[in-house]
Amino acid sequence: MTAKASDNPTTLTTPTDRELVITRVFDAPRSLVFEAWTKPEHVRKWYGLRALTTTVCDIDLRPGGAWRWGQQDAEGQEIVFSGVYKEIVPPERIVYTEMFEQMPDVEPVLTTLTFEEKDGRTTLTSTSLWPTAEALAGATAMGMEAGVVETYDRLQEHLDTMG
Repeated sequence: MTAKASDNPTTLTTPTDRELVITRVFDAPRSLVFEAWTKPEHVRKWYGLRALTTTVCDIDLRPGGAWRWGQQDAEGQEIVFSGVYKEIVPPERIVYTEMFEQMPDVEPVLTTLTFEEKDGRTTLTSTSLWPTAEALAGATAMGMEAGVVETYDRLQEHLDTMG
């Protein structure tokens, strides 16, 4: 059965003024969700907004390894995020830094992803610690929530094809 986005909503909460927690249940085992999140051939198919083209997807999945994911709009403007993996525990957890390359002076965000499986479904929780409350508020004001929701919907659609 293919899940609709409304069946498993993506939730964003801010437990503190510098912390963002994103949670989504995916109708797929965690090994599949982990694979979809860590292999470029999968990430290219679900990452980002539908209106943009994914142009960059580099993953060196090891502690100290770099990652870089980016999209481009119709006018050629790039939106690129990158960082370094700090910890990888397949298929349970990934800890990494993340920065928006178009704002190089902003300190990186530290993100912990956890993949928890129950009854063949996976709860993905992303907990991000932002350098300042202002940085988190700025990202939220730029429409980050809509982008996260669309991206996670696209991930579920891709997972449906991996099964």
